[in-house]
Amino acid sequence: MSNVAEYFVETIKHAGITRVWGLPGDSLNAFTDALRVDKGLEWVHMRHEEAAAFAAGAEAELTGDLTVVAGSCGPGNLHFINGLFDANRNRVPVLAIASHLPSAEIGSAYFQETHPQELFRECSVYCELVADPSQLPWVLEIAMRTAVERRGVAVVVVPGDVFFKEAPDRRPSAPITPTRSLVIPSPEELAGAAEILNGAQKVTILAGAGVAGAREEVLALADKLKAPIVHALRGKEIIEADNPFDVGMTGLLGFTSGYRAMEKADALLMLGTDFPYRQFYPSKAKIVQVDIRGEQLGRRTPIDVGLVGGVKETAQALVGLIDDGRKDKHLKESVKDYAKARERLDDLAVDDGKSPIHPQYVTKLVNELASDDAVFTADVGTPVIWAARYLELGGDRRLLGSFIHGSMANAMPQALGAQAVDRSRQVVSLSGDGGLAMLLGDLLSIKQNNLPIKIVVFNNSSLNFVELEMKAAGIVNFGTGLDNPNFAGIAEAAGITGIRVEKAPELRPALERAFSTDGPVLVDVITAQEELSMPPTVTIAQMKGFTVWALKTVLSGRGDEVLDLADTNVWRRIFD
Repeated sequence: MSNVAEYFVETIKHAGITRVWGLPGDSLNAFTDALRVDKGLEWVHMRHEEAAAFAAGAEAELTGDLTVVAGSCGPGNLHFINGLFDANRNRVPVLAIASHLPSAEIGSAYFQETHPQELFRECSVYCELVADPSQLPWVLEIAMRTAVERRGVAVVVVPGDVFFKEAPDRRPSAPITPTRSLVIPSPEELAGAAEILNGAQKVTILAGAGVAGAREEVLALADKLKAPIVHALRGKEIIEADNPFDVGMTGLLGFTSGYRAMEKADALLMLGTDFPYRQFYPSKAKIVQVDIRGEQLGRRTPIDVGLVGGVKETAQALVGLIDDGRKDKHLKESVKDYAKARERLDDLAVDDGKSPIHPQYVTKLVNELASDDAVFTADVGTPVIWAARYLELGGDRRLLGSFIHGSMANAMPQALGAQAVDRSRQVVSLSGDGGLAMLLGDLLSIKQNNLPIKIVVFNNSSLNFVELEMKAAGIVNFGTGLDNPNFAGIAEAAGITGIRVEKAPELRPALERAFSTDGPVLVDVITAQEELSMPPTVTIAQMKGFTVWALKTVLSGRGDEVLDLADTNVWRRIFD
């Protein structure tokens, strides 16, 4: 008869799990010992539980399958929270096994005591304590199925002593894998949406992550509507490439063409998107929103028709209700505007002979040299902006990041999760210097687990995006400078190939060497600090803020920073 720890191992193997991410600890000893004896699951030992949770979330996002992370009681599983928040908000299925104090000590303010069910409640779709072995079959099955069906994090809390107890006898249930259902709005609701779309002369589509699996249907609908397609960041890898209707992004990471295509529309069709920035929605257009989750409808902007349905089946149903013979003036103007915006962006991604190196140029070269099936991860801040603007996705390329939770230090641990899925596939982490430093210890996890990740560090010695926010608010930069080490040297000390790049002519050969080297490589690129990443529309308040920042900075004796910024032609871009 197996104990509770062994039951866990058998159950997750039955669900198709192949590895467990985490850190060992005394309250988890029975579980890790069961893994040792069984040998059927890979234990991916990490140096920090937060990194383990980010890695498990990235694996789940890349594969669509349930992943598992495990940690010891108190501070051990408390470290999970940031990575689990990210996974839950990305809507990927993760099972977190959070071991707990011995049962007799719970509630006594014992050493390392926390209250896991309360701590994890906000970052999970299910969280429960197994206080008695008889609960286990039901709690574990409910947790795993909830994670898979609701696409989120499920936490099972287990006191250390319960792991050792005899497991109840229960025949195996059906393997816990995602179900596939078709959800389509009613004919009356579809007719209401079609009435708005047919009555509009200029329709624009906003496509998000929910268009996954529906690319051809969305393109067919865009063709019938003669509608430009603006993509949200999480829709980029699905809908951008080889798309004659694509006009780029909007929002803080986007550029003018996407913003204008939405603002000029008299009807906006939102497909599978939870785009959060209210200020970028059109001010006058009627809005039709399609989402599989009814609670999402209308929560970002007022809508005129809300449809609960899968994007694929809803788009298929709508296309037959759209009138023939629509004019394509709005589409042609939006595509032309996009070509101009794209040209302006590409003009910034060059080697102009100056040092430090433009970060746009770094990303453009990474895009050019990376494999056709590369997986990219990008740190929150300016790396994700450059990724959004200069990486060409589509086909088998993927882009992962903390796009909703917005956590620093996500890129490198997410790259571990992606690389563990397939060690022969190229995985490239676009890391900020602040993000890399925050979880720097998990460079050791890369080496220990033999994961051939390529890390490209945007080393500008600052928390660059925070500085941009300060400037826009009229605040003199403070507390954002980073006294960085030679990251390439640190990588070498950890047993990872390190390459330092300080001049633009060195960059291409450095990246070529990195991408052709077996095993992990870190490329430490010294990039320009005074390189602003402007949103597609700048408010009067932001213009005023930049002016006030410049005056304050000059008066504080730091006028050279303003001159450095002026040299980038950024003022023309702000007021253009």
